[in-house]
Amino acid sequence: MNKKLSLRAKIQSFGGFLTAMVIPNIGAFMAWGFITALFIPAGWLPNEQLGSLVSPMITYMLPMLVGYTGGDMVGGKRGAIIGTVGTMGIVVGSDIPMLLGAMAMGPLGGFCSKKLDKLLENRLPNGFENIIQNFALGFLGMGLAILGYYFIGPFMLSITNIIAAAIDALLQTGYLASLALLIEPTRVLFLNNAIDQAIFYQLGMKDALANGSSVYFMVFASPGPGLGLLLAFCFFGKGMSKKSAPAATIIHFFGGIHEMYFPYVYMRPLMIFPLMLGSAAGIMVFSLMHAGLVAGATPGSIFAFLALTPPGKHLATICGIGAAALVSFIGCSLLLKINPGTEKDEDFSSSKQDVINTKLEGSSASYLKAKAEMKLGNNTAESTADLDLKNIQFIAFACDAGAGSSAMGATRFKKLLKERGVDKDIVVKHFSIENVPPEADLVVIQERLVERASHTLTQPIISIKNYIGDAKLDELIDDIKTALS
Repeated sequence: MNKKLSLRAKIQSFGGFLTAMVIPNIGAFMAWGFITALFIPAGWLPNEQLGSLVSPMITYMLPMLVGYTGGDMVGGKRGAIIGTVGTMGIVVGSDIPMLLGAMAMGPLGGFCSKKLDKLLENRLPNGFENIIQNFALGFLGMGLAILGYYFIGPFMLSITNIIAAAIDALLQTGYLASLALLIEPTRVLFLNNAIDQAIFYQLGMKDALANGSSVYFMVFASPGPGLGLLLAFCFFGKGMSKKSAPAATIIHFFGGIHEMYFPYVYMRPLMIFPLMLGSAAGIMVFSLMHAGLVAGATPGSIFAFLALTPPGKHLATICGIGAAALVSFIGCSLLLKINPGTEKDEDFSSSKQDVINTKLEGSSASYLKAKAEMKLGNNTAESTADLDLKNIQFIAFACDAGAGSSAMGATRFKKLLKERGVDKDIVVKHFSIENVPPEADLVVIQERLVERASHTLTQPIISIKNYIGDAKLDELIDDIKTALS
């Protein structure tokens, strides 16, 4: 069992790393999607000149942005530059969008840049540091671009082609819906990012470039199965799960934060089966009606799905999501009626904590050894009494990818500041751990990520159990108000 958990944690960590490369660039992906939806010949407003933006953006801009971000994550700004140069070699050496190659070359460029700087450290003659470092970095970039053009690019292309052939076979034979056996279990275990971002985005971009849209953008992101489950708990649940289901439904369906329904599955593991059936039904309808999106819907909100659906395919999008929701609703409702159980409020709270622990297991995997060998950094505040709250101006909420949990926490915290009468204009934003800006005065982070953050951040850290409704957050607001009075 421990071995399986260890493997899951490694895959989660890998998926989180890939997500961290894509999430900061989602705006660029969406911009490309909107341009595609509007200006290609089959778009809403066909325009030959503006439509000419589509191919260069997907071929060059998006992979290079991902390569830059990956290089920055590993090797800072110099690593980002070398990661971009190396990515250019992969892009030019391939005839398809190389998002997967950029995810490999970007971090590799950052790693090599970091190693080069360490190799040259304290070995350069006075007055020649700048020229030697720049020449060395230039030669490194050239070498990686050549390596990408001749070796890494073709290797990643062959992997992409093998995966594409396998999934295309499922699509052509009508068995694409069988992917539901993979989608829902990996989703609730937070393993889906490694598959969706690295594989289905790549396949979807290639398909959309050729056909104007792709069903591959829909299979992992559809909000239909989760919607059906949450509606079943709205009508037939008990206790806290029934009370919380309506709010979770709104956040899941309209906000696109799918992890809202995970606690219900953790509390009732058999719910995974109607979820898989619902996902299969949705994919089947998408395939039969030739549905597709022009770009990846991140987050998987109904608004994002409709906005990225090309003309003439909105009915297919709605029918696919509706079919998934209906099938999962019927299946989940039957399970709740057949086995209503005797749920207590603490059972649901325990399931919510299990979700948090599962999500963070992979996020913290690379830090488990450090946790065993090192103490927390001295920037971890045991209480708000340790902080200079009178002069606080910028509070950062941080999590693994900088979306989802930390985003909800930051939004809720800003609202509470106003409700509690804190007049001072305090900036509250959400980030991934690696991207918390140095000007932040305080970082709020879930306790399982503190070990990781304490070795990355220099700001004071407040450790919490949950991003929403944690007693420490209420204490922090009260103490800020007291300090300012």
